Amino acid sequence: MKIGYQRVSTKGQSFDHQEDALKKEGCERIFSDVSSGAKTNRPGLDEMLSLLREGDVIVVYKLDRLGRSLSHLVELINELTEKGIDIKSLNDPIDTTSAQGRMVTRIFSVIAEFERELIQERTLTGLSAARARGRVGGRPKGLSKEAENTAIAAQALYNEGDLSAQAIADKLSISKTTLYKYLRYRKVDIGSYQKPQFSQVS
Repeated sequence: MKIGYQRVSTKGQSFDHQEDALKKEGCERIFSDVSSGAKTNRPGLDEMLSLLREGDVIVVYKLDRLGRSLSHLVELINELTEKGIDIKSLNDPIDTTSAQGRMVTRIFSVIAEFERELIQERTLTGLSAARARGRVGGRPKGLSKEAENTAIAAQALYNEGDLSAQAIADKLSISKTTLYKYLRYRKVDIGSYQKPQFSQVS
């Protein structure tokens, strides 16, 4: 059974193009959520996951409609695959019903693991650098422990200067506004940041 899942970020956005594509693909049921990508509360997704059975195929318009982050997406795909449930994206090279699609999924899994280790490494580097400068590294007022760790990782990535602010926010699954809030908590000189320059290959 093909089951569709669709998501929009705000109530003002329409499901029309996603729903049309999912129905064209032959989805017998479609579950929906109005929620930003980073939020964990998705009643539509939760209901769909609770009803899935072995042999079902989840169909999405794009992968970013389903996962909160690359690591969350890979974890979800792996869990569903173990239960005999496949995932197909209409606009990405992901279709676990095919050998090629499963290969791409494995590649995503390796990238997600690398990303987790890289963020962890940069977080530890940021903590060490902060301590070396005499900062205690305590939790900024108003931030949870998880948010504090994200703020430290944001500072490390931002200070490296290799990624744009939007790219950093996307990697950490936070909004650009939240990124700047975390950087201010970490007392980062935001004004001194320069967007990375990429040389053109002739």
